[in-house]
Amino acid sequence: MLDRRNFMKTCSGTGLAGTLFPGVLWAQAQAQGATKITKEMIDNAAAIADVPIADEYKEMMLEDLNDHAKGYEEIYKLKIPNSVDPALVFDPVLPGMKFETERKPMRMSKAPAAPTSAPKNLEDLAFASVRELAELVRTRKVSSVALMEMYVQRLKKYDPTLKFVVTLTEERALAQAKKADAEIAAGKYRGPLHGLPWGAKDLLATKGYRTTWGAGGFENQMIDEDATVVKRLDEAGAVLVAKLTLGALALGDVWFGGITRNPWNTNQGSSGSSAGPASATAAGCVAFSIGSETLGSISSPSTRCGCTGLRPTFGRVPRTGAMALSWTMDKLGPICRTVEDCALVLDAIYGPDGHDRTVHAAAFHWDANLDWRKLRVGYLKADFERKPEPPQEAEKEEPAKTPEEQKKRDEQKKRREAGRARAEYDRKYNEASLAKLREMGVNLIPVELPKFPYSAITVMLTAESAAAFDELTRAGRDKLLTSQKDYDWPNSFRSARFIPAVEYIQAARARKLAMEAMAKVFDAVEVIVAPTNGSQQLVITNLTGHPSVILPNGLRGDDAPKYPFVDPSDFQNAGGPGTPTSLTFLGKLYGEAELLAFARAFQEATGFHLQHPKLAV
Repeated sequence: MLDRRNFMKTCSGTGLAGTLFPGVLWAQAQAQGATKITKEMIDNAAAIADVPIADEYKEMMLEDLNDHAKGYEEIYKLKIPNSVDPALVFDPVLPGMKFETERKPMRMSKAPAAPTSAPKNLEDLAFASVRELAELVRTRKVSSVALMEMYVQRLKKYDPTLKFVVTLTEERALAQAKKADAEIAAGKYRGPLHGLPWGAKDLLATKGYRTTWGAGGFENQMIDEDATVVKRLDEAGAVLVAKLTLGALALGDVWFGGITRNPWNTNQGSSGSSAGPASATAAGCVAFSIGSETLGSISSPSTRCGCTGLRPTFGRVPRTGAMALSWTMDKLGPICRTVEDCALVLDAIYGPDGHDRTVHAAAFHWDANLDWRKLRVGYLKADFERKPEPPQEAEKEEPAKTPEEQKKRDEQKKRREAGRARAEYDRKYNEASLAKLREMGVNLIPVELPKFPYSAITVMLTAESAAAFDELTRAGRDKLLTSQKDYDWPNSFRSARFIPAVEYIQAARARKLAMEAMAKVFDAVEVIVAPTNGSQQLVITNLTGHPSVILPNGLRGDDAPKYPFVDPSDFQNAGGPGTPTSLTFLGKLYGEAELLAFARAFQEATGFHLQHPKLAV
């Protein structure tokens, strides 16, 4: 094999190290299985990279590049596992930022009035909140074993339709539930999650059970440890009932076992990649779940399935034992039925664990009675007022060469028109939300998010994810992944090999500028109200590490426009009659207490979280 190290050194010697050229040339040689770099390869790479190279340099390069036989193959031989992070640590905290570190007891909302006994049909509690279930279990009106059995039966009942379970953890759950009941009977109550059944996105390692990452080729993967989040929920007394689905390697809702469905419309996927956690929570099959987000994987399925999702500040929750996709962007967080549920779960899982070096010791103090009226609240005025682009007159283009090409063009046009129609229809829900907030007495301050080339900065995610699964690509095992479309990981991982290291660093520098600009925005407000699908707030805040809460703000009517195609694997197949809409609240770094208190006030004032899908077997 060629020696990449010396190859890059030679490129550097000719002044080409900071360009696209080396990566392109190396990729060409690797793709062709070459043992030598040829002049034709140099010509092709130079044309792609737009780097002029004189013939005299080509000759010099050929002589040097083909002198060596060893290189980065030595690193490949290390077989670095996914669990090893780079010796580089991303930190969203800027100089001068201060956070309280002393932990204090949380202050929950007043306990709901508990019934004198459990309902005759325990499934009447399937959609109860964590706060409600906690009081029933604490007062021993309902046993943990009974709740566990009820939720496991619902998981079995609805999984054939919704396809949200990878592995049931019944044996573990039964042991945990019995232990919880015994401890509570003995007066050893651990807190609001004690005895409550939950589901884990199947990128969280769980000892004794497979951890599949939702991906073909990993169906039987066993990781001999519990993720930190799993350990902490064990310590809180929660009962793990299932490993839930995710799109393969945390992309979308297509996994090796099928497509996880939206409980509100089973002709649609549940979105992803926290597909199973959102679907199972919305369907009343777990009390709560844990998902993850790198770039929308909590936000998107929470929106599609009508859940309340919390994406915490980057560095709030340890990711130890979770599949790595992007070391500078991955975050773990709860998907629940209410905002306070998210707060109660976050309280159990946050804080340093001594392993994830990104986690700060910033304290989280949940106070259900925090006076949210004192918070300064901004809103993305331009995004709320922006109307969908009207249909554009088609530009003159060459006639389609084949019927298949014309069909593809027609389908793309229909997708664009469907997206525009859905956005236009959904505007009224956002407008109603702003009106409700003003009715609550909120003084909404117009703010704008800083403008940067955010899509270009996400090259960092592309490069990191390709590095995390480098061996998968080089070994050709990427063909085992179920979905192989142009936007799926196999193609992205291959394309990422053309990203120069210099451009990755430049993107990181641009990201720092964006972080500084966002800090100035949050100097003026504690919370920002944003359309979930508006502009670039999702991309921006995932890059800067700010937390967000996504919660339902409406249910589409019978007049809602339908998507023209019924393929559930089509990511744009969304909306339509009887499906939920959502609103997003953004918070300051490590400002989850204020963010959640404000979001809870809106949720309590609207009640959209109390609506549930009508499930059919």
